[in-house]
Amino acid sequence: MEAHELDAMLSHDERHWWYRGRRRVLRAELDRLELPEHAALLDAGCGSGRTLVELARYGKVSGIDASPVAVEAAQSRGFADVRQGSVEELPFADESFDVVTCLDVIEHTPDDVRVLRELLRVTRPGGAAIITVPAHPALWSNHDVVNQHHRRYRRADLLGAAHAAGYEVSGDTYFNMLPLAPAAAVRWFQNRRPVPPTRSDLTLTPAFADRALELPLALEARLVARGLRVPAGLSLLAVLRRPVLAIEAASRPAAAAGPTRSLAAA
Repeated sequence: MEAHELDAMLSHDERHWWYRGRRRVLRAELDRLELPEHAALLDAGCGSGRTLVELARYGKVSGIDASPVAVEAAQSRGFADVRQGSVEELPFADESFDVVTCLDVIEHTPDDVRVLRELLRVTRPGGAAIITVPAHPALWSNHDVVNQHHRRYRRADLLGAAHAAGYEVSGDTYFNMLPLAPAAAVRWFQNRRPVPPTRSDLTLTPAFADRALELPLALEARLVARGLRVPAGLSLLAVLRRPVLAIEAASRPAAAAGPTRSLAAA
């Protein structure tokens, strides 16, 4: 993403309603996973490291980001294993993690299936990946340009890429439904009279409104926690599982014959 947009993200991710709401939805999905006692979790595209704070509730965490500024910010939070690198070539061994999160990252890459295959490589059999992406190609706007997106997603696009990479899809949902209609109207108007953006979309809402704007996402997180799908929204989330091969399952002791964790259908 462009430098000014990265700066906006780093300065807003702690308090901005969008980031806070997304973290609520993420926690709702994580709480539904039956994780090992000493789970290993990776945030691929970790930004400032704020999501690592959430993941640390569930086990040992690692992070990676392409930006040295973001890596430094994440390390300053006290996380030692945060590395600079590419999500296309992760510097981690095969089958290293029980859970991989990749939040609003794969749309920045030219080949999303390649990235998903790389995430699959570092995920243990039976483990999960939680992916979020911007939804609805019709909402393409200057916001996507300055963020250097390659695409916005239809549900079929995201699930198709996941299947092509070798995942089983355990569940998916839209989220951030309330702003969908206003955002569509604003972006339709902007696209009719495009002008170079002068500030990040993150600055469009005042800080005093964050708590109120977060409330609809808090409600959506409750629905997700109950295994329900949000029918529409500005974003898409998918919970993906690396399959356990039959030969691997057969070689396990009887007490551990199934996957180490289960995913409720969403």
